[in-house]
Amino acid sequence: MSTFDFNGREVYYTTDGDASKPALLILNGIMMSHKSWEPFKDSFTPYFHLVRFDMLDQGYSAKMEEDYTQDIQVDLVKALLDHLNIDRAYIAGISYGGSVALQMAVKYPSRIVRMALFNAGARTSEWLRDVGRGWNEVAKGRNGKAYYHVTIPYIYSPQFYTRENAWMEARREKLLPVFDNADFQDAMVRLTKSAESHDVSDRLEEIEVPTIVAAADHDVLTPPHEQRELAERMPNARLTVFDDCGHASMYEKPSLFVATILGFFLDDQESYEIE
Repeated sequence: MSTFDFNGREVYYTTDGDASKPALLILNGIMMSHKSWEPFKDSFTPYFHLVRFDMLDQGYSAKMEEDYTQDIQVDLVKALLDHLNIDRAYIAGISYGGSVALQMAVKYPSRIVRMALFNAGARTSEWLRDVGRGWNEVAKGRNGKAYYHVTIPYIYSPQFYTRENAWMEARREKLLPVFDNADFQDAMVRLTKSAESHDVSDRLEEIEVPTIVAAADHDVLTPPHEQRELAERMPNARLTVFDDCGHASMYEKPSLFVATILGFFLDDQESYEIE
């Protein structure tokens, strides 16, 4: 684990694999940290120099005192690449991280080789905004169990939640102490607010970064029509849909998640002439 200074704030990151390989930067969902990707590390490091980090208000990185927008996370991504002397990186982002990746592609497109976007949309919809505001109202009550039950069921598909209930129960026991922490709840409120203004819908045609867009058919937070818009309007984007899957696609369909990233990032052939 390493740190660097970003505008007077300490940011935690870790790198794995051979630094001479192409860099793969992975961007967390809103409740995630660099540790969330530990099970995936061995799948990526044979091919990439893997970079994981905690955004502001996530994991071990500095906590903010005031509200902000995701633009600060975008500048943090650039600063991290600069700190690591990485000119261009492959970027994979899910949910909140996908929003940051899209804004990165608008603001600093030359720093991205290719993108993989999971469960992300061009903007924070009115539906998602109000879901987030509901989460934040519950967070004010300082009841970790209530916060867990009003957030986590939205993140998984009903069928996964039922089929893998033993896994979900174990996860609840692991997360409840975290959710009971007032500092975590305050950070989540700020992170959720920071996503409200996410909107690159009027810039999609400008994003020329080659991109794979992954939707999940049972995602209620960022429904598949939002990913279809990305794929249809971004000039070099293509769409894949995970069947029988909710918003947490990396946990519900881990092998497909990895295969999507590796397949798209490692195969840089633009087209195939079939005779």
